[in-house]
Amino acid sequence: MENNELQKIWRRVDSEINQKSRDELNLLLMSKTKQTLNKFLVITSISIMVCLGLLIFLTITSLNRQNDLIYLINNATLGIVVFISLYYGLSTWYKLKNNRYNQPLKVWLEEKIDLLSKWLTGRFRNLEFYLFPLLYILTILSIHIYYTELNFMEVFKSEKFLNEDMWGMIFFTPIILAGGFYGLIKTRKYYLKTLEFLKDLHGRLCNVR
Repeated sequence: MENNELQKIWRRVDSEINQKSRDELNLLLMSKTKQTLNKFLVITSISIMVCLGLLIFLTITSLNRQNDLIYLINNATLGIVVFISLYYGLSTWYKLKNNRYNQPLKVWLEEKIDLLSKWLTGRFRNLEFYLFPLLYILTILSIHIYYTELNFMEVFKSEKFLNEDMWGMIFFTPIILAGGFYGLIKTRKYYLKTLEFLKDLHGRLCNVR
């Protein structure tokens, strides 16, 4: 009876299946679940690499601008937020990647679903939408001011900034923010759809007797 139920569950995932044993079906379902979780891991890994690259940049530029207090404050604020994001990303990556092969599939899957649910539907589910504009502004200031080779306040008083750079920022900032928010919304919808698939799979496994 249990094997028949597992056959039905697998057909929901892949219609092209021949008769298989219970152990084979468990391995197939485990493999399919890992493939689904890898979609989360890829995005998380990219975020981790971006955070590391930005922290390296902030460290180098801060060391080269030790006499510019406001620039250092800008970089420190950005660095703290990025470091916290990096820590959270590494923690999430490790928990998703960590596999306990001695656990039943439905118990293992339940742990992953709980982790993803806290991330996607928990208390801080919309945090990235609030942080994105702040991170964008602080990052643009850090990059722009560093390459102008002027102090933080001198940049805003310079003729080039008043005549060119300021208008470029005013024009491009709404476009970049709109594109960023669109990407965040699309990614979130994709994540939620994938999470629902995992929940459906877990629910069916729990009904197997």
